Amino acid sequence: MKIGLHCNNFTWPGGNATMGATLGSLARRCEAAGFYSFDVMDHFFQIGGPEHAEREMNEAYTTLGFIAGVTERMKLGTVVTGVTYREPGFLVKQVTSLDVLSGGRAWFGIGAAWFEREHLGLGFAFPPIKERFERLEETLQIARQMWSGEVKAYAGKHYRLAETLCSPMPVQEGGPPVMIGGAGERKTLRLVARYASACNIGAPDSDTMRHKLDILREHCQTEGRSYDAIEKTTNTNMLVRADGVNGAETPAQLVARLRELRALGMTWVIGRIANAHEPGVIEMIGREVVPAVAEL
Repeated sequence: MKIGLHCNNFTWPGGNATMGATLGSLARRCEAAGFYSFDVMDHFFQIGGPEHAEREMNEAYTTLGFIAGVTERMKLGTVVTGVTYREPGFLVKQVTSLDVLSGGRAWFGIGAAWFEREHLGLGFAFPPIKERFERLEETLQIARQMWSGEVKAYAGKHYRLAETLCSPMPVQEGGPPVMIGGAGERKTLRLVARYASACNIGAPDSDTMRHKLDILREHCQTEGRSYDAIEKTTNTNMLVRADGVNGAETPAQLVARLRELRALGMTWVIGRIANAHEPGVIEMIGREVVPAVAEL
């Protein structure tokens, strides 16, 4: 099992003046500790309730480019890029540039988007969910076409591209791996089976997670895809302290919980580590959790 950091918070001691230094240090510490990946949210307002919206939230691909420049090995991406925030040709160029400049470390995480407030607040169209899923599928098709190397027109219901020229091409053959985030049984998991290299599924309990994976297996059979070829990922909260106080887990407790996720089929767990900026936390996870789950 692989461990990644989901960086979903930029409200740190020192404020904006030291944000870059804090982020760079966090990324380097994660890499030194053996983390497999580092990702950020694709949001423009902080999520978690109306009272959180004004907290710091950086643009995802600018941030990932910064992280690429201070690391050498970790995989980089978003778990879910909102399909409505960028025209697909531009988005594919962003992900391609990240892949090239990081030496082939990008993945392309994408989903149908949901946060209406930031759409309306910053002037992005927020179409009905049916249309957002149509746009999601067309964007996946455009990415596949641009990364195929074949330059030709693309004509969909929502997007039209005169020529899908992509130069430079990604370092990774065929383009960065596609991760589709979400657990919708009729649309999202069907798109995973049709287009993705990885899924990112959240579920409140083991039975629900097992059910979602069973649905994915059924879609894979329908699409003629190997279920085992799709990497199974999930996000989880990781508040870790050596003594387990103040609602935290001990490293041993976290390992036990990750072992349960591995038994369900998860191979890559992305942690929302609320106290990641605290001295020693990332290093403790690197010593006591990363190697313990590496062979699961």
